[in-house]
Amino acid sequence: IGENIQLLVDRPDGTYCFRLHRDRVYYLSEKLLKVAASVPRDNLVSLGTCFGKFTKTQKFRLSITALDFLAPYAKYKLWVKPGSEQSFLYGNHVLKSGLGRITEGTAQYQGVVVYSMADVPLGFGVAAKSTQECRKVDPMAIVAFHQADVGEYVRNEDTLT
Repeated sequence: IGENIQLLVDRPDGTYCFRLHRDRVYYLSEKLLKVAASVPRDNLVSLGTCFGKFTKTQKFRLSITALDFLAPYAKYKLWVKPGSEQSFLYGNHVLKSGLGRITEGTAQYQGVVVYSMADVPLGFGVAAKSTQECRKVDPMAIVAFHQADVGEYVRNEDTLT
């Protein structure tokens, strides 16, 4: 979301912040942060909305719980055709045949928010090809790698925090 991160921190309904707790990044209001400070860190399970976590190799992986906050401010977007929505929601990559539109100027390996053609945010991905390359590839080529989707709410409901 680039410089739009400022819009997440300084909101009209108060000031919000990001906090790291047990390799997870949480997004919460400063009011909630002050309340959580009274709980010992060992007893604190979660606070606010989980935006993602750091893997064991220290790479950050976005969680689907951040979609509602990040989607309105996304710089790079990708729209999938109705026939490919279900495939993406089952955890598959986006193929050229399922690509509806893509934001102009999207670079290769750039993070994107995946939308349905009705502008409903479905999840996150990483562009496997740039916008220019997408025009030339064959229909079965992968144009976006799957990272997270709203289907995870159903598939991983026991482990989402």
